Amino acid sequence: MKPPRVVLFDLDDTLFAHRAAVADGILLHLDRVGGAFASSDRTAATVLWHALEEEHYHSYLAGALTFAGQRRARAQDFAASFEIVLTDTEADQWFDEYFQSYRSSWRLHDDALPCFEELSEVIPAVRFGLITNGDPVFQGDKIRRVGLGDRFEQVVTSGALGFAKPDARIFEHACALFGVPVEEAVYVGDRLRTDAVGAAAAGLTGVWLDRAGASAAAAAGVAAAAVADTNDAARLGVLRIDTLASLSGLFAARLGA
Repeated sequence: MKPPRVVLFDLDDTLFAHRAAVADGILLHLDRVGGAFASSDRTAATVLWHALEEEHYHSYLAGALTFAGQRRARAQDFAASFEIVLTDTEADQWFDEYFQSYRSSWRLHDDALPCFEELSEVIPAVRFGLITNGDPVFQGDKIRRVGLGDRFEQVVTSGALGFAKPDARIFEHACALFGVPVEEAVYVGDRLRTDAVGAAAAGLTGVWLDRAGASAAAAAGVAAAAVADTNDAARLGVLRIDTLASLSGLFAARLGA
């Protein structure tokens, strides 16, 4: 195996601890809002908020909602579960206040920064980039706030391009920016279909960062989709790790280092 010239990363839940920040943020926000929100089942509230993000953010990625619209829909649907109706203006304000709590919880996964140093030791000439599904301004703010601003030569966002992972074009575009063929690039992400399978189908080496463990998908009730994704991953040669601390070792072993 030739050493990759470029390693590309996903942002949310790969480098950036997004789900943890969402969970912390919504609970802080509910405590501040008070009333029925503060007295709710905290576990159920967190699960619901994650589910609404998944639903409405993907509607934004598909072009069915604007970035602001998906935020408003999340706030309105969450409030509706408490039999509270929010106007558009109220929902925007509710989300803005939640966002401050979410933003205060931003942090990297502990294995994120060491990963760059370890990869550079194993592959001295390696270059780094990032591909993320999201709004360029919002994602750019995250990148700077958590200290990743100087880590990447190129940052590619779906919001700027108009198409999102797993569309092959976003991976091909990133490789073109680096001036490397797709087969000389690696993509690392926490979503099997969106990240690893999508990258591998585009010709890159796809690496699935399975932080939660493969059993989590089945436990969430998506066993059939998980089987199909796993079959495609095997067919395309997707590699699997459960921590970024394993990434450099994966390539060291394959390169004979």
